[in-house]
Amino acid sequence: MNFLDELRWRGMLQDYTPGAEKLLTEKQISAYVGIDPTADSLHIGHLVSVMILKHFQRFGHKPILVVGGATGMIGDPSGKSEERNLLDEKTLRKNQEGIKKQLQQFLDFSEKNTSGAEIVNNYDWMKDFSFLSFIREIGKHMTVNYMMAKDSVKKRMSTDAKTGMSFTEFSYQLVQATDFWHLYRTKNCRLQFGGSDQWGNITSGIELIRRKEGGEAHGVTCPLITKSDGKKFGKTESGNIWLDPEKTSPYKFYQFWLNVSDTDAEKYIKIFTLLGKDEIEALVAEHQTAPERRLLQKRLAEEITVMVHSKDDLTAAQEASAILFGKQSSDILAKIDEKTFLDVFEGVPRFSLSKSQLTTPINIVDMIAGVGIEKSKGELRRLIKGNGISLNKEKVASVEQTVGKNDLIRDKYLLVQKGKKNYFLIVAEDE
Repeated sequence: MNFLDELRWRGMLQDYTPGAEKLLTEKQISAYVGIDPTADSLHIGHLVSVMILKHFQRFGHKPILVVGGATGMIGDPSGKSEERNLLDEKTLRKNQEGIKKQLQQFLDFSEKNTSGAEIVNNYDWMKDFSFLSFIREIGKHMTVNYMMAKDSVKKRMSTDAKTGMSFTEFSYQLVQATDFWHLYRTKNCRLQFGGSDQWGNITSGIELIRRKEGGEAHGVTCPLITKSDGKKFGKTESGNIWLDPEKTSPYKFYQFWLNVSDTDAEKYIKIFTLLGKDEIEALVAEHQTAPERRLLQKRLAEEITVMVHSKDDLTAAQEASAILFGKQSSDILAKIDEKTFLDVFEGVPRFSLSKSQLTTPINIVDMIAGVGIEKSKGELRRLIKGNGISLNKEKVASVEQTVGKNDLIRDKYLLVQKGKKNYFLIVAEDE
């Protein structure tokens, strides 16, 4: 199976220029993907491009990732209805370092390997252009008619007719074309990957190379990934799903993949894992015999959590996930970090208690009634006698049980469970 066939069966191939297939039969070539460093972390929306580079390297080729220090200062109009905020160089450099660290989880950057990946920053060559030299060396080769014909420009102009598009943003395709031309000249890079919304920018680079160098270059695009309900992939009510564990905990990351639909799981497991065709087809067939077991979602979540984070993070996420289903003890509550703990119980009703009230242990019925979880002490006693109340995942055995500071999780929290599914979090505050 060749590289394009690999992308095709995985659902990662949209379009490619005539001649790209022949180029990819060469023993080793270089190709690049560009990412604008608008944050100090990648999110899962970037993963499609990163996975394409990973497969590309697996086929013996050399991946180049262009971190857009220059293009990030402008903003790409493709697929957007308004202009992006411009970032200063200091912020961009910080973001670049965060992205570089994350990419090392996916690509081999060994200099000893001829197919070792490389990261470059387009600010390093764009900063040498003055405005006059740029319009002389680059601008004269591209006509306004050619640039205006791009779908990304036409769409933006039609959806925002009142304010239009700034010259800064209009020039984006020239800057990206310059990247391709520079890499072609300095690194013999003859191929660019991108999402289908990047086709116009990619072909601008191919055209610039043809006009300036008389050379031949190519592009390959992948479909824009969407969810089965038509909503944007990677977005939740709380925002992006980030690769940085400080922005999105491994638990939340794991849960995102675990909760995708059956249709999406079948699509995503091809795109976001390295599992082979036969294994995936066998998993899909097994899943279809018992979809309630969610085998596809579980395997997808496992594979991608280990790839982005680690095996230990996966184990911790699985243990934390089991807490809500009554399969874990108080030991796990004490073991997981505070961020994961709060992620697990996000949306659970919260009540407050002064920590000083626990200096001397107090009766559990009085405590639960006092904070307002269940105001009827008679009902609480009835529930406790029927094994219907748990504290920190342990059944409350007696209506005489007391609660003190030693019961606090991370010296701050008490978890009350009423019945099988009703959780309440008590936060012990310092006065």
